[in-house]
Amino acid sequence: MAPCTSPLSPRKGQFFGFSAGLALLAYLMCATVQAQTFPQKLQDLGLSFFPGADRIADIDGAPPAAAVFRGQGLLGYVFLSDDVVRIPAYSGKPVSVLVGFDVSGTIKGLRIVAHQEPILLVGITEQNLSDYVNQYIGGSVFDRFKIGGEPRPGYVTVDGISGATITIMVLNASITRAARTVAESRGIPLTKVAASASQTDDGVEAAMWVGSWESRRGRIWVLAAGLLVLTLILFLQDWLAWHATFLKYLRLGFLTYTLVFIGWYALAQLSVINVLTFISAFMSGFKWETFLIEPLTFILWSFVAVTLLLWGRGVYCGWLCPFGALQELVNKAALRLGVGQLLVPALVHERLLAIKYVILLALFGLFLQSMPDAVRYAEVEPFKTAITLRFQREWPFVAYALALIVVSTFNSKFFCKYLCPLGAALTIPSHFRIFDWLRRHKECGRPCQTCAVECPSQAIRPTGEINANECHHCLDCQVTYWDAYKCPPEVERRKRLERRGQPFKHKL
Repeated sequence: MAPCTSPLSPRKGQFFGFSAGLALLAYLMCATVQAQTFPQKLQDLGLSFFPGADRIADIDGAPPAAAVFRGQGLLGYVFLSDDVVRIPAYSGKPVSVLVGFDVSGTIKGLRIVAHQEPILLVGITEQNLSDYVNQYIGGSVFDRFKIGGEPRPGYVTVDGISGATITIMVLNASITRAARTVAESRGIPLTKVAASASQTDDGVEAAMWVGSWESRRGRIWVLAAGLLVLTLILFLQDWLAWHATFLKYLRLGFLTYTLVFIGWYALAQLSVINVLTFISAFMSGFKWETFLIEPLTFILWSFVAVTLLLWGRGVYCGWLCPFGALQELVNKAALRLGVGQLLVPALVHERLLAIKYVILLALFGLFLQSMPDAVRYAEVEPFKTAITLRFQREWPFVAYALALIVVSTFNSKFFCKYLCPLGAALTIPSHFRIFDWLRRHKECGRPCQTCAVECPSQAIRPTGEINANECHHCLDCQVTYWDAYKCPPEVERRKRLERRGQPFKHKL
């Protein structure tokens, strides 16, 4: 770094005193930056990257970095990635990585020193992080690294961390862009291999989210096809309700698709953490790029936003939630095996519904104070354990998720009805839904209780009204609505037509 100099000039006349004050302040600020050093812990880490190193100089230069020496010999440089580039991760804040490379541009060491990423706060171990960043060691600061997928000419492939796609992409970009920037500023020469890779880039770095969408093109098409099928189901729900057997198997197939593809394969389980992160982004400088990095999650949330206005929360909770699908499939298997169901009395059920809203409020209060605390307590959602990490986790988390699944064999989607904070969050905007697509007879609830008794979500009140806040849009009540051998008003109409010798037809 160039020595600090004062811009003071005695020829400024009447502004001399004011200029002198500004000049002194600027000089002191400059001197402070020039004297900046890493904390002792980071110095020790930086020295460990370079065997034989005995000291790290002060941080200086633009971008800021500290030189590492053995005696008088320069070994390389260390720096914090967020001092060089500040790429917001999923939390809306950058991840800080201590990076070291030698005078040839070879990366000698990396260590994540600070982050506020939700996915890394629980479920991802320090060893997972260490294994990930260690893949960069030995590479050149000018190499182009890509995360997983098929090998591509000019790229070095590194393995990602399951369930932490966005954060890992941000880490990759932060490490490589910061390292290249510091190396270029210190005159580190490009190797032939690195120079060749750099030329393939044509000097232009595409936005991170563009690469993410390209690398997941196949998954995007499969998800889009699934959402198109679901859209057709929703628009054709009356016709499908007339063909109950076909709808039954269609729903079973779609729930399996949701669990296996959206959940276990694509890892696109939505969470209340997504809601809190979205709020955090609005509070700290919203950028679409942060959410575009994970295309499947972005597409799902976009679809959910539309369906909330048209149908309410039931479309996501009843058709697109992988953990909800897991519970429902388990319950259907239990029914097939003759397992008895434990229904909660209507009065108790109405009281228990409030629990998930209390949980949501508690998480929001924690979020306002500390995002890490909110993330830890959001483990009330077993989504990460059962879906994202596929039960590969510490036993208390696995035991909790399995307990909820076992309960769902006796009471359909118990967690969804009473404990899910995401479902509670989705209820709020669903109050603004435009249409009411579920049909009811004037006799429903007065006195007929057929649909109310059969509803797996217990979303139909004894008075006959459907509680849209709790409805999962499974369409069971619509099948009954059109059933001329089960629904009392339809049975009466069918018999009346038969007495007249007229054929029975569904009446829209």
